[in-house]
Amino acid sequence: MPGDPAVVTPRSGHRGGTEFRAYPGRIWRGVDGGRKFGRRHANGFDRHLRSRAVTGIRRGQSHGAGSSGDFVLGIVRCICRESPRVDAVAGEVNATILTARIRKERRGAGASSFILDVSIEASSGITILFGPSGAGKSTLLDSVAGLARPDEGRIVAGGEVLFDSARGIDVPAPKRRTAYVFQTLALFPHLSAEENVSYGLMDLQEEERRKRVEAILKAFRVEKLRRQRPAEISGGEKQRIALARSLVTEPRVLLLDEPLTGLDAELKAAIVDDLRAWNAAKGIPILYVTHSREEVDALGVRVIALDNGRVVSVGAPMDVLDAPRRKKLAQAAGFENMLSATVLDLREADGVMRVRLGESACQIEVPLGYAAAGNRVQVAVRAGDILLATERPHGLSARNVMDGRIISLEQRGTMVIARVDCGVIFVVHVTPGAVRALELTAGHRVWLVLKTHSCHLVE
Repeated sequence: MPGDPAVVTPRSGHRGGTEFRAYPGRIWRGVDGGRKFGRRHANGFDRHLRSRAVTGIRRGQSHGAGSSGDFVLGIVRCICRESPRVDAVAGEVNATILTARIRKERRGAGASSFILDVSIEASSGITILFGPSGAGKSTLLDSVAGLARPDEGRIVAGGEVLFDSARGIDVPAPKRRTAYVFQTLALFPHLSAEENVSYGLMDLQEEERRKRVEAILKAFRVEKLRRQRPAEISGGEKQRIALARSLVTEPRVLLLDEPLTGLDAELKAAIVDDLRAWNAAKGIPILYVTHSREEVDALGVRVIALDNGRVVSVGAPMDVLDAPRRKKLAQAAGFENMLSATVLDLREADGVMRVRLGESACQIEVPLGYAAAGNRVQVAVRAGDILLATERPHGLSARNVMDGRIISLEQRGTMVIARVDCGVIFVVHVTPGAVRALELTAGHRVWLVLKTHSCHLVE
């Protein structure tokens, strides 16, 4: 088999009774420091890992080589000398499908606990996992990779059962052939780009290893960086090398946990284009975790939205994120205005209901929902869906016109954020050109125009 993934924490890693610890300038094996490898002998540590056939998997924060020369472990791909023994699933012969039914409880401090209870399916290509922090996205990836064990469930990839609580199947993580790229990337700081990429292929004949490495370096356009170390290359180049290292082992599933954080939109798009081009021939499922609406719009054909450990919506980005049903999901999707309201009356013939915002006198119409007069509801509105006028507008189809005063104007890049007091505070996006043309200043009286269907009721 090609090398399978193993992850060792940067501070410590375990294999059986052996403990590896990272300290400034050296790595100690065992709590008594019986065997240690200095910075100049890092390759000796690599050989030691391979000779021990390390298969333990741990996930931890990544650390690189700092100015002090610290050497700290990150993600490593170690040799697996056995072929994975997994059960083929009768009738599930489509190697491009990942299905997962996972229930896992994670206890917190005191009586608090979090329960992930989801069922998902991902075909070949990119499936976005989107949701607020704490929704369960990373726990889901960890369960698929074998880094976390579900309390109940079943995980099947490429027609093979990786986990089945009812049958007692739990394939060890190194044998699952899942590639996992974290936000921290965790490249070996003492190895060149080529050595990082080839690290998981030590079982292969030299010619086959060379061909694979050459192909993946070319696919991600980093072949000219083969001799350089991580400290000598840019952030975007590190991301490309991390992806190449994960994919050179030809995994059956790729798991990406916010791998492009910190890159500009153009660079993200270029890397994703290369990933798509590589996967056009391979056709593996890719689960991609992100908090960025911009990334969802650029990447996703299919989005799975999670909130509080549950799948709350599945579909195209526009369907899932432009009409969210949950407050936290709406906030994550970029709805800047979250307004508490009281239902005043329902107008079923018009498909709307009238609500009062907060304790103010401001009233607006919103789409008809499952509510009765007197009920409290939450209304989500995007700042970009609100029009601003300096005179009362007339002859509009939009039903909601509210007058107020500008509290503040704050320019962020090519956007100006206006805060307007209409009895409740609205956040409105306008362009710098509009601010100049309308001569907008703090204290200026304005009118806000809001379409009924730009208002979304959320739980």
